[in-house]
Parts: sequence; C-alpha cells; structure tokens
Amino acid sequence: MRRSLTVKFISALFLCSMMIMLRGLSLRVEAGPLDGARGGASGVLNSPNASEVIDRTIAELNIVFPDEETMTDLVMVDIRNYVNVRSEATVDSEKTGVLYKDCGGTLLELGDEWSLIRSGDLIGWVENEYLLFGEDAEAMAADVGMTLGIVNASSLRIHSEASMDSEVLTVVPLNEILEVVDQSEPGWVYVDYCDVDGYVASQYIDISFEVDAGETIEQIRAREAAEAEARRHQNYGAYMTGADDLLLLAALIQCEAGGEPYEGQVAVGAVVMNRVRSAAYPNTIHGVIYASGQFTPAMSGRVNQVYNSGNIRQSCILAAQEALSGVSNVGDLTHFRTNNGMHTGIAIGHHIFY
Repeated sequence: MRRSLTVKFISALFLCSMMIMLRGLSLRVEAGPLDGARGGASGVLNSPNASEVIDRTIAELNIVFPDEETMTDLVMVDIRNYVNVRSEATVDSEKTGVLYKDCGGTLLELGDEWSLIRSGDLIGWVENEYLLFGEDAEAMAADVGMTLGIVNASSLRIHSEASMDSEVLTVVPLNEILEVVDQSEPGWVYVDYCDVDGYVASQYIDISFEVDAGETIEQIRAREAAEAEARRHQNYGAYMTGADDLLLLAALIQCEAGGEPYEGQVAVGAVVMNRVRSAAYPNTIHGVIYASGQFTPAMSGRVNQVYNSGNIRQSCILAAQEALSGVSNVGDLTHFRTNNGMHTGIAIGHHIFY
C-alpha cells in the first residue's frame, strides 16, 4: 500500500513540475531523506489521509496511469504448414531447424521483424509474421498444449478414487509421463495413462504444461537416418527396429487407445495419417510419431516397448490397417486428447478429436 502511494505521489509530483516548467515557471524542490522528515513528500506519505490527498492530486492534474501489462515469454507459431528457423535474422542465413504447426517455445529476444526463440533444443530466429505473442500465444497454447505429469517416486499407484483406500488400477514407474486431465481435487490429480484413468497423489508427480517443440537439423537428420535404417531391415523378421509402419502405428494406437472402442482406435490412426498427409508435419508415420513433443507414449518410450514386445492387440492392428488404407472417421482432424469437457470436437470413447 505505502509503496503504491509513493510511486503515485512521486509520479504526480514529477508530472506537476514538468507542467509548471513548460508554462515558463520554476519549481524548486528541496528534500532530505524521507526517514525522520516532517514535511514535503514524506509529510504527505505519512499523513493519515495520504491516499485521499494523492488521489485528489492525481485527479486535479488529470493524470492517467497505464495499466500494468502481464508480460509473457511464451511464443507460438502461426502457420498452416511449417516455418524454417535461422541462425541469424535473415532468410539467407543458415537453417538451424523447423517449427511445425502448433509448435511453441520461449521468446529470447523480440525484434522489429525477426525474433529469437527457443523451442525444445532448437534455438534460432523466426520472422515475426509467423509468430504469435502475448495473449494470442497463450490462447493458442491453451487450445493445442497439454498438461503432463512426470512421476517423481520410485513407483506410483493410480487409484480409482481420490483416496488411498480406493482400488489401485495400476502402478507406474519413476519418470513415466502421465497426461493430466483434472487438478480440481485437493491433493490429487486425475490422470490418463495407457488408457487407465484415475487419481494419483499430487506430491508424487511434477506437473508442467507443454506445447509441441520444433526440431533441430541434427534431430531431423537423426530421425530420418533411424527411419531409413529401420526400413532397410523391415523384411528381416527378428531384426525389426520399428520401421514397419503397420505395426508401429498399431503400437501407438494400443498405447493411446488400447482400451477404447474400435472406432476410437481407428480415429487415433486417422489422426496420425492426417498429419502424414499434411505439410504441417513430417511426411512419414515414423516421423510423425517420433517428432519432438507429438505423442506422449513415444516421448516416454512406451511405443517402443509395445512394438518390441510383439504383444499388439489384433483390434489395434486392424485399426492401423484401416487408417493406412485411407479410412478416417474424424475427417482431416490432427489432434486428440482425453475428453475433459474443455474442447469441442468429435467425441469417441474417452477422447475428443479436434
């Protein structure tokens, strides 16, 4: 309260003196340290009716204080396809990576035409015409981002209710990634994990809000090399590294929608294929699934585990086959998440597609 009054009074006093000087008059102000002073600014600030005096002065001088803006360093890309990231603020400089549709990051330096941003491991310059800042960036992030929880205990039980006495649905290991669906229950978080929805004690997960990240040139080359190597071996039985598109897609479907109705499994496969066909994402199934920040089971390694185990449900394989053949029951939509009532779209099972 006192600090606010001080700022207001000093600002009013400064503006008043400027107005007087502009009118050809002079104003002499002498002041010692505020502590122990009896008159002047200190006298006003320490008087019982300080707020009233300062507000009246401000009103008489017709001073308007601008509202404090909430600054944010969040930045999102505003593109239909993708945008190149450069080493310098010029189109002729070296390309350091790519930002796909719905990617975001941290604003490091705002320029007139270009801005320096960080998105995942990618750092570089992007033309401002392809970026959203401030409230616009926050609005887009809220729509396409996802709240995740990383397990910080050696193991964590998912309960059927927000109570330690309730049924334990499953146990997840340290560093596993969970999708956070709801945080309204004190001390508990409602999560989705491998198609298991339930409650975990909030103290055992570290929560963060994430948006898709861009890829560096090195990451793109490594991903493409891994895909090429995998394709080279895809017909050699025992040495399968994940490039068999059908089984890789089926493994993702099982991780994301193994417990969903068959229509929901097809829909997840269709989302992947819609991204493959879109210029806004990598143009292969492997690329879409493993692109930075795209699918939580790929980020956590669960897709690899399911694929390498060979224990893929027949319904997920059939759903992958349908999606690969061009079937889509969600049109050209490219996103889905657990339906928490906050997004509009096509609801299938526990998921909302948008």
